[in-house]
Amino acid sequence: MKRYPAFCAAWLLAILPALSLAQEYPQRDSSIVFTPSSPNLIQKTTYEPYRSAWGVDLMLSNNGFGAGAFFRHEFSDVLAGFVQLAISDVKDDSEVDYVDPYTGTSYTPGKINRLMLFPLTLGMQYRLFRETIADNFRPYLSAGLGPSFIMVAPYATPTTVNVDGGGTFTYFEQIDFFDSLKKAQMKMTLGAYVGAGAYFGVNAGTLTGISFRYYFIPYAPGLESLQDVKITRFGGFYITLNFGSLI
Repeated sequence: MKRYPAFCAAWLLAILPALSLAQEYPQRDSSIVFTPSSPNLIQKTTYEPYRSAWGVDLMLSNNGFGAGAFFRHEFSDVLAGFVQLAISDVKDDSEVDYVDPYTGTSYTPGKINRLMLFPLTLGMQYRLFRETIADNFRPYLSAGLGPSFIMVAPYATPTTVNVDGGGTFTYFEQIDFFDSLKKAQMKMTLGAYVGAGAYFGVNAGTLTGISFRYYFIPYAPGLESLQDVKITRFGGFYITLNFGSLI
């Protein structure tokens, strides 16, 4: 018992330096002094939304299927610009395809040229109802303008044969698709389109949407798909599915 006061005195002498040090350097909240291993995690640029996207388009029209590629960039929350290159088949409204029951090949009576359309379009998109509709549904209006290229490739070549009685008979022999490309020619004109559409889902690295477009692509000289029938207006109504990646 006589050693108890001495023990207490020694214990106080031992902790006094620690108490004075604690008063000089008060304890801090670890959440304040914590420094992340990657400083970029707290930079403002980390939270910037995606502004650009590229992808592919799948197109459906009266002429059949088409495809395309696009690049899109947002200038603001409501305004974006884009460039798109597409390819689609072109047919006259009166064309009818048949299948030869003996050979299994398809043919179109009276057709003399294959026509394919390549519109290159630069345009703008304006987002609608930005403040009232959630981001997982983003409707917009769009319009574009640019050069359109029309490829003309022979579908069939005329062959004339002699018949009994001194007369002649001319028929058209179909050319293989890849052989006809070797004889193709390109025509150019100016085209435009107007449309509306919407993108779906949140910005999670992908861009998915649908649009409805009407292309105006006049070509005054006209091009023959069927013999003696010239097409002077190309384009038309298209339903387009968009699949892209945000960058």
